[in-house]
Amino acid sequence: MSNQFDRGLRAPDDAHETVTYEFATDRNSTAARKYHIWTIGCQMNVADSNHVAAELEKLGYGPTDRLEEADVVVLNTCVVRQSAEDKAIGKLGSLKPWKKAHPDRVIALMGCMVGVKPSPQLIESYPFVDVFMPPSEATPLVNFLRQAEIDAEMAEIERQQLARRYQLQDEAQPIGATQSIRHLALSGETPVAAYVPVVYGCSHACTFCIIPFRRGVERSRPVQEIVNEVRGLVAQGVREVTLLGQIVDRYGYDWRGELGNSVTVRAFHGHGNDSSASGPQSNGHHAYDLADLLRAVHEIEGLWRIRFLTSHPNYMTDRILQAVRDLPKVCPHIEVPIQAGDDEVLERMKRGYTNADYRALIERIRATVPDVAINTDIIVGFCGETEEQFERTVKIVRDLRFDKVHLARYSPRPGTVSERRMVDDVPEAEKVRRHKLLEALQEQISAEINRRYLGEIVEVLVEDRHKGKWRGRNRQNKLVFIESDLPLRGRLVEAQITWTGPWSMQGRFVRDVSPLPDKVTAPRQTFTIALA
Repeated sequence: MSNQFDRGLRAPDDAHETVTYEFATDRNSTAARKYHIWTIGCQMNVADSNHVAAELEKLGYGPTDRLEEADVVVLNTCVVRQSAEDKAIGKLGSLKPWKKAHPDRVIALMGCMVGVKPSPQLIESYPFVDVFMPPSEATPLVNFLRQAEIDAEMAEIERQQLARRYQLQDEAQPIGATQSIRHLALSGETPVAAYVPVVYGCSHACTFCIIPFRRGVERSRPVQEIVNEVRGLVAQGVREVTLLGQIVDRYGYDWRGELGNSVTVRAFHGHGNDSSASGPQSNGHHAYDLADLLRAVHEIEGLWRIRFLTSHPNYMTDRILQAVRDLPKVCPHIEVPIQAGDDEVLERMKRGYTNADYRALIERIRATVPDVAINTDIIVGFCGETEEQFERTVKIVRDLRFDKVHLARYSPRPGTVSERRMVDDVPEAEKVRRHKLLEALQEQISAEINRRYLGEIVEVLVEDRHKGKWRGRNRQNKLVFIESDLPLRGRLVEAQITWTGPWSMQGRFVRDVSPLPDKVTAPRQTFTIALA
């Protein structure tokens, strides 16, 4: 981009007059993809536009002074003077027919008209704008143009983490095992977050699941054993633990001798609420539930965050939800699979609840933990699933608006009840179609949910670096990338979100809030603005 202005406009005279510039890209490139930037405002806006141009050129875009040739148009706005704001509004309005004629091209609105966070009124007024960019922030536009690449990266990160989790849940490990986790980090450093199995096996026996046959009946680990292991992990440098179980909210049920599915086993409300559990059980332990375990782990000094997964709808008691709400270290992030939205399919799966039951649970979770993120699992194409039954699953996803949905196409696993007694009668092509339909719907929902974070300051536990950026998760378990050269690994930081996508967000470092005596601080930045 050239720094030669089409016009230089001077604001009305006053004691501290600020020069207001208006200019547009005035050079042309032979690049296959082109950008056009229009700027109005002070010298800071001029510098911001030059920065955006440089970032676009890194992506292979070249400048053009012809709007009709541009693949990307950026309007960098100013609201210091009414005349400058009016010009920006007029320029933006003139782009509406251009966007209608070229829906695949990109319009980005930048600068003071957007502010730190675009207002709902601004977004509603200009639905044809693809990207809203705060002043001095090129990242939202760059990420929008790289969305497919970013989505693929995030999908791989999620796949790796799910594989690790399933490995811990599926593979037999002796009760009482402890962990040394330094080998899990290729850098040789201790991972910041770790998984801790708390329930082995499963006694619920869904018809599609192999776990009861592979790992046996449910066996809960003693509370003190788990606490000791977590203390050992914290001593190695771990700051967050995720308590794992095939059905984690059934923790402690086996001590009461109540094995079986949710049709025959009622939800248990902890040793503090059940006089029959006041004495020692056959294994020498009180009948604790998951809420009791969360409270015990919460007391461990040096541990900053606690998560748990995966839950079953029928055992998610108010007592557990109140523990999530009341214990500061327990993150407001709940994974509670529905698997299907149709009652007949749920019955064939032997899940033990109905569509209405699940809806009531989600309402109860959100009423108890208002800032909660809810993730779910769904299997498409289960034995006998009709199109009408699948549509009920689509409807519940659309209605309940989960933060994330883990999707899978049904595939019979040898030895399961469904493989032995049911017919896998949904064609593979139809399973793929249903999977893609739900995937597209959830991507839209996740993008809308995450967009609410734009401009907000969130708490992030920084885990490692990924392609030059710090990677961590907020309390709702959403991936956040932070651009900073500061040593943030293993730190609890506040970050202001500058860009959101369906699977991740990006932000700028604000401050270190780690409960440690030393704090990482950013150097102060000084900007010079020329005044007349």
